[in-house]
Amino acid sequence: MPFGGFAVVVHNFLRSSRVHGKRAGLTIAAIAWGTLSLLLLLAFGEGLRISLYRGNRGMGENLAICWPSETSKPWKGLPAGRPVRPKIEDVALLSERIPDARFAGEIHNGGVVAEHGERSRTIRVIGATLSYGEMRNHIAQRGGRFLDVHDERERRRVVFLGNELAESLFGEADPVGAVVELDRVPYVVIGVLIDKVMMGNYGGQESEHAVVPITTFEAQWGRDTLSNLVVKPDRPERMDATLARVREVLGGRLGFDPTDERVFAVWDTVESSRITDNIGLGIQLFLGVVGGMTLIVGGIGVANIMVAVVKERTREIGVQMALGARPSWITGPIVLEGLLYTLVGGAIGLVMAVAVVAGIDALPLENNEALEVLGTPTLSIPVGVATAAILGLIGLGAGYFPARRAARIDPAQTLRYE
Repeated sequence: MPFGGFAVVVHNFLRSSRVHGKRAGLTIAAIAWGTLSLLLLLAFGEGLRISLYRGNRGMGENLAICWPSETSKPWKGLPAGRPVRPKIEDVALLSERIPDARFAGEIHNGGVVAEHGERSRTIRVIGATLSYGEMRNHIAQRGGRFLDVHDERERRRVVFLGNELAESLFGEADPVGAVVELDRVPYVVIGVLIDKVMMGNYGGQESEHAVVPITTFEAQWGRDTLSNLVVKPDRPERMDATLARVREVLGGRLGFDPTDERVFAVWDTVESSRITDNIGLGIQLFLGVVGGMTLIVGGIGVANIMVAVVKERTREIGVQMALGARPSWITGPIVLEGLLYTLVGGAIGLVMAVAVVAGIDALPLENNEALEVLGTPTLSIPVGVATAAILGLIGLGAGYFPARRAARIDPAQTLRYE
């Protein structure tokens, strides 16, 4: 469009906006409210999605937890129904034979008395191999650490405490370097677990557990049979193949058919993560549709105003077209007015949404378990892009269809129009 034509469009738009000032204000308010609703719903959906992501991966990403069970197939003359019990040394064997995956072993004891001074608790102690900490996201708070190779090799009496267990035994004092007795045997605290949200666990909350080197566990409690095996392939899509390789490696050693999938009860977190991600996406889509419908209601208001503008200006439009006005000079102001109402209302709604989200984020919600699960409302770039796209489509639609009607007006009929 030449510059002169654009100037005509702008002039007609400004004149129309002055005439319909009150109507424009109400329309902008409706768009602002719809934008606020859409952004807040999407922000809460994004916060919930992030919370589900963190919680689902709090215990570690792309893992399989394998609990020893019993055989369901006969093998080399041995009957079905025999228990399968892998031992500590099987973890090293699997790591050697299957280099494209990682393995950790656990042994649990759920009736251990932990004591420090006058305080005592009955807790679950886990004897774990070295890779357990990294695989299961056992990250130490500042000033502490997890188990290392020397702890396991030398069977050191060191312990890594869950954060809630540490608080119950030590209160506000720093437990790192202090001594805790586990069934009357002294252990030095080397680290405390960071506070983390978990959507799933096994054996109870990790914040209440104590972890010791698996060799130390064997020396004190005399057990070398694994409670479970933790498996992590190099790529999530290789989980089934890796589990099949685990059965092949252990089948000959422990005496079972490698094709017998029931020798281990398996929790495949790859599959559960996929399901959780789909649930989060579904929630976001649902909230987005609800918010979008609210915004569309405001867009209908914009369209109604534009229809009213065209109706009121029918004679004027007809005269302009009879005098040689181009169709773009007629439709331009109408489309521009619809877009501006929508974008101004959207900008106001965006500012309000940012203020609401910032206000919620500033509230002290650390100890609110419900909000820890729901997550903090988050306005992300995809949320902003989606909202801008919806606003643009609504503005174009609200202005285009009335403008098209205006461009089709027959100048000869306008003189009879009332």
